[in-house]
Amino acid sequence: MATEALLPCLLLSNSGRIVNVSVGLGKLQFVSNERVRLELNEVGVLSVDKLDEIVNEYLKDVKEEKLDDKGWPTHTSAYTISKAAVNAYVRIVAKSYPTLFINCVCPGFVKTDMTCNNGLFTVEVGAKGPVMLALLPDGGPSGLFFERMEASTF
Repeated sequence: MATEALLPCLLLSNSGRIVNVSVGLGKLQFVSNERVRLELNEVGVLSVDKLDEIVNEYLKDVKEEKLDDKGWPTHTSAYTISKAAVNAYVRIVAKSYPTLFINCVCPGFVKTDMTCNNGLFTVEVGAKGPVMLALLPDGGPSGLFFERMEASTF
């Protein structure tokens, strides 16, 4: 993973920052599998191995066509679970590397190719949150989810 490959370089810096672009759909409220939602919210015990286990369980249930039976989201399921995993990974890495500032951000519904240019915000407006997090002053927040430029819940 790119984050793990770059960590040694970031740790040499006195101002290491990681900003992962996410989406509100990856918030835990959209993870309908209650057990998984609770496990992803237990940041004190959540680990990369546990996160891998959850994602592999999801993939197994996709292959076996058991998403509904197992309580996974069925609408935009892969997108929701992948972004929930990114959000959880941010929390794990932030906890593991307290000298770095590691956050994730939803830039909002931005006019891009991905949204067929139907978004509400220009690219310049959408970039404000990620840029703000990349330029955080020392002592800024870490391990948080931001919606545009405001801290939010996971």
